[in-house]
Amino acid sequence: MKTKTEHYQQQLTDYLVGLRDPRKAGQLVFVIIVLLISWSGVKAIQTNYALQKQISVIKQQNSLEQAQNNNLELSNNYFKSDQYLELAARENFGLAASGEKELIVPRSVALAYVTDIAVNSAADPTIGQNPVYQSNFQSWVNFFLHRQSAN
Repeated sequence: MKTKTEHYQQQLTDYLVGLRDPRKAGQLVFVIIVLLISWSGVKAIQTNYALQKQISVIKQQNSLEQAQNNNLELSNNYFKSDQYLELAARENFGLAASGEKELIVPRSVALAYVTDIAVNSAADPTIGQNPVYQSNFQSWVNFFLHRQSAN
């Protein structure tokens, strides 16, 4: 009786003897070539996929940069406009358009007529109980008059 190793050695020698047959040798060479071609094809597909991901990321970055450029261009156009120049002259230099009169009011006089909303809301408990449309309107008035809102 043969041992397992002797049995395996016999199978290997039978297989190697069988490779002398040109049909089996040709099949083996064909299988090896197919495996090599498949392996290189998989590598090419993997490389293409990685490159497509990079292209997608770069296109997204490009579109973001383009949007930022458009935004900056619009800002620059606004800063060049007559509207901005007029507002900047009024705000920064205290200038007025022709035909307008500028009134200079001392700060103490101007602040004497401004009411503190926080003080009034604490003194008057009905202020927080306004209907929604009145509180919304009051919030807009406070916003446009640059007042600090109590709520």
